[in-house]
Amino acid sequence: MCTSIVEIIGADGMAKRGEEWFALTQAVVAYDHARHAPHADVITLDFINAGLDPGARAGIELTLESARELLAALNRAITAADFEEAEVRGRRTPGLVEAA
Repeated sequence: MCTSIVEIIGADGMAKRGEEWFALTQAVVAYDHARHAPHADVITLDFINAGLDPGARAGIELTLESARELLAALNRAITAADFEEAEVRGRRTPGLVEAA
């Protein structure tokens, strides 16, 4: 049974297929049956360019635990990057609390 759990966002970045890099237009996050991973249901991440051929995608299938660990790692890296932007480059970052 399909879960119908799907989130689609615009994406600005690059992805690689073979030796070729292509611009991204969307990222899709879903929870559904695994197509390739040896697990029942997985979090899938698809990074795509909707204006290119169907092969212009980078797909990932993760267990829920791996997806949680990825989310935590992303949050740590984003927090550190926000600090870097605010402190080192002198940019104010929305949501970053500055010491008084």
